[in-house]
Amino acid sequence: MPPLAPNDPSRPTVSSPSSSGGGSPPPSPELLLKAGPFLRKGVTTPRLMVDVILGLGPVVLAAIYFFGLSAILIILAATAGAAFTEFILPPGGQPRGRSLKDGSAVLTGILMGLCLPPAIPMWMAFLGGAAGIGLGKLAFGGLGQNLFNPALVGRAFLQAAFPQAITTWSSQGTVAEFSTIRPSNFALPFMQPPPPVDTITTATPLGMFKFEGQAESLNNLLVGNTAGSLGETCAILILICGLILAIRRTFDWRIPLSILATVGIFSLILWLLNGERFATPLHMLTSGGLLFGAVYMATDPVTSPIAPRGTIVFGIGIGLLVVLIRNWGGLPEGVMYAILLMNAATPLIERVGQPRAFGRTEGGKAVAS
Repeated sequence: MPPLAPNDPSRPTVSSPSSSGGGSPPPSPELLLKAGPFLRKGVTTPRLMVDVILGLGPVVLAAIYFFGLSAILIILAATAGAAFTEFILPPGGQPRGRSLKDGSAVLTGILMGLCLPPAIPMWMAFLGGAAGIGLGKLAFGGLGQNLFNPALVGRAFLQAAFPQAITTWSSQGTVAEFSTIRPSNFALPFMQPPPPVDTITTATPLGMFKFEGQAESLNNLLVGNTAGSLGETCAILILICGLILAIRRTFDWRIPLSILATVGIFSLILWLLNGERFATPLHMLTSGGLLFGAVYMATDPVTSPIAPRGTIVFGIGIGLLVVLIRNWGGLPEGVMYAILLMNAATPLIERVGQPRAFGRTEGGKAVAS
């Protein structure tokens, strides 16, 4: 005999003890079983992505101010490459366009564009954004499953494929040159290498110190009046935006703090040992992509540890690798490789750095207390 539906009129009713004396029985209460904890913060993935994108807004405006309209073209090209790849290759068999709603692809594209020099061709920026999403995110299964920061994967791809273009720096334009677009941005794909840069080719502060022994003034490093990637030049602005994001708890403040503290302490020791050979701690902290990487790249919640002790170990590892690569590596900068290497070590850090459970041990076995 088939089971009766819950609303079948022939289904017998069960009266509670308090319902004797006639009348319809009271409705049975619904019992909800849920696992703790029951704290609800209301933070969603789209909201987190929007917070970071808004936190990048001042950095984007500074890039446009310092490098002109070329900055807009590069950021848009990288964002278009990331969004296009996410659209045509939806993760997990989702309908096309659904995964774009969380904003992660747009954020990856903006970060990717801010990691590039101002004179790079737009097709390379587009390719970098596509590689970041395809190789750094979708290849692992989609959002939340990637091992490496997608934006840094895209930049590492460009570093390996087009090393000359990714390390060709141009000086900042003046206010009168704000509307000038660098012709190298429109170089044809795979037809010719970008020109030597139509403006003035120069070196970054890290390159000047490593290869020429000249240190950039601290005022220029703080304000942003230096050559470099689009989003890494203005140190004071990155610090302000990072402080706001930390106050809003958009990321774990332990990660950037441990990175900067490690770089500062390690570089201070080296500078005290040989002030002519090694840069000052302030120069190490404010030059290159250290601040940008510490605030916006290393704090990626997917590719960084969650446990408090793990975040500190993660940050110390990045800081040590940055100082080692900058001083003894072949390249003047090492933030990208330091973060990617520590991304690979994150599962191990999570396994070792988990906090101990509350309880006690008896005979070598953990028991609840």
